Amino acid sequence: MCHVGSELEDIHTGRHCVFAMHVHLVFVTKVRHKVFTDRHLTRMEAIMRDVCRDFEAKLVEFNGENNHVHPLVNFPPKVAVARLVNSLKGVSSRRLRQEFPDLARHYYQANKLWSGSYLAGSVGGAPRSVVKQYIEQQNRPGQGTARA
Repeated sequence: MCHVGSELEDIHTGRHCVFAMHVHLVFVTKVRHKVFTDRHLTRMEAIMRDVCRDFEAKLVEFNGENNHVHPLVNFPPKVAVARLVNSLKGVSSRRLRQEFPDLARHYYQANKLWSGSYLAGSVGGAPRSVVKQYIEQQNRPGQGTARA
C-alpha cells in the first residue's frame, strides 16, 4: 500500500478499504445576508458535529463569519458528499430556526437559511502533482523501467 498522507490518525479502515478522505465545505447564507453571531456559529458547530456522526464522519474543523461557514469533514467512501451537504445544510437550517427565533426574519422563500449552492473541495494527502508523478513512475509489466 502507498501511504500518500502524513497524518496517520486520519487514516481509517472500513470492511474492505483503507481511507483518508477530507472535504472542505463552504456554505453561504441566502443572498449572503449577514446573520450569524458567535453564539449561532457555536451552536451550528455542535449541530454539524452531530450530523457528521450520523454519517460515520467526523467534523475535523469548523469556523465561519457572519454570512458563511467552513466545515472540514473526514468522511468514509460510502458517503456521497452531496447527501452529506444536504443533511448538514437542512438540519442546521431547521434547528437554528427552531432555537433562534431572531434568525427567522432572515429566512427567505421556503424558510431556507442557505444559498442553494456550495463549495466542496478535496483536501489532504500529497499534492496532485506528487501523486501523478508517483503513478507515472510505477513499473508497468512489459515496459521495463518506470516512465520518465
